[in-house]
Amino acid sequence: MANTKSAIKRVRRISKQTKVNKARKSRYKNALKKMNFLIEKKDKSQAIKFLPKLNSELMKIAKTGVIKKQNASRNVSRITKKISAL
Repeated sequence: MANTKSAIKRVRRISKQTKVNKARKSRYKNALKKMNFLIEKKDKSQAIKFLPKLNSELMKIAKTGVIKKQNASRNVSRITKKISAL
């Protein structure tokens, strides 16, 4: 266990940040699941309508460092290809 004052503060801060990051990651995963569900249903109009929200969500998550920017871009690119193939 941490035994200095600064180490104790860091442990407290890290635990708070872990909760925030888990919430962000959960939002990101839910958005991807929703988009994949729309693609499976072959609902192109709804998928196109949801794409900007998904893109925004992915870029917010990438900006905070929960996932890497390239990962977010790759996801958006693949989803866009799937939508255009519908």
